[in-house]
Amino acid sequence: MSLNRNEKAAVVTDVAAQVARSQTLALAEYRGLTVEHLNNLRKQARDKGVYLHVLKNTLARRAVAGTPFEVASDAMVGPLIYGFSEDAVAAAKVIADFAKGNDKLIVKAGAYAGKVLNADGVKALANIPTKEVLLSQLAGLLKSPVQRTAAVLAALAEKKGGGAEAPAAEAAAA
Repeated sequence: MSLNRNEKAAVVTDVAAQVARSQTLALAEYRGLTVEHLNNLRKQARDKGVYLHVLKNTLARRAVAGTPFEVASDAMVGPLIYGFSEDAVAAAKVIADFAKGNDKLIVKAGAYAGKVLNADGVKALANIPTKEVLLSQLAGLLKSPVQRTAAVLAALAEKKGGGAEAPAAEAAAA
């Protein structure tokens, strides 16, 4: 069923609104995927906060025109599923992880920070830890020196406390 002009304009507006909020675009060819596989992919994307949509390439090109994702316009050929995410790695991670378990989904390209990514670039972006993991690693790094300082101070206090108690214990025993 073909969309009329107003419906196409609504799709472009919807996708353009999502593009404005996104940091990353990931493109994958879905030829040969079953409906069940696509539904599983969409569910995973929803869980990770990724906007995943099968679009006509001309509508997608119109939606990304004038945005940093316009650099990926040349890669918008064939039956593609588009993944947009506010998190810098979420879209790439969802598509790349699903492609690992399903050889019918082929990562084609992407865009991040105004630069076009090839399939290897999207997979490399997918291997970067998520924002939450990076923040927890940073917190651990910041906490480590404080813990070490506290351990050294406790050891010094124990050594001085133990040294002062020994003469008092000897005096009490005599």
